[in-house]
Amino acid sequence: MNKFIIVSYTLEGLNDDGTVFHRETEATVEAPMKFVSGMGYALDAFEERIVELNEGDTFDFTLEPEEAYGPYDENHVVNIPREHFTGLDATQLRPGANIPLVNEDGMQFVGHVLEVGDESVRLDLNDILAGKRVRFTGQIIVSRPATNKEIEGMANLLAHEGCGCGCEHDHKDCHCHDGNCCHHHDH
Repeated sequence: MNKFIIVSYTLEGLNDDGTVFHRETEATVEAPMKFVSGMGYALDAFEERIVELNEGDTFDFTLEPEEAYGPYDENHVVNIPREHFTGLDATQLRPGANIPLVNEDGMQFVGHVLEVGDESVRLDLNDILAGKRVRFTGQIIVSRPATNKEIEGMANLLAHEGCGCGCEHDHKDCHCHDGNCCHHHDH
């Protein structure tokens, strides 16, 4: 059975000694993550640990790299010709900067600048959490059986054909995620 889940959580990237090197609140109570289980929206191991929790339950668990963002891959460190970075000045294109990128399929990702040369820019395209253990702490806000409309909305979101909540809007025109989901409206 697919469940409609609304969750708030904080994500921490952990060093080998267990200290935190990266922390971000991915989904707050005011702007939570909403998804339908079993559709591949969330990390499998994350979903497995929260899908049986009930509204109001809290969680605190750690995932190994292979359950989270995968191993660090040296093949994802690349040199890109400098001419592809027109429009970025020295304050934006510098070692340590994170540059938003888009591939030929329209997929957005971030490249971490390692070196800036006269001819090329060396980027690390690995996720910042690749090869690292991650800790999730948070709370289940809603957990209930998903409606057919919510399942359809999630399928549309994953296919880039809608906003994900089941309304008639595309993701750019939808305001349902501004604290409300469409099942509260008459779209």
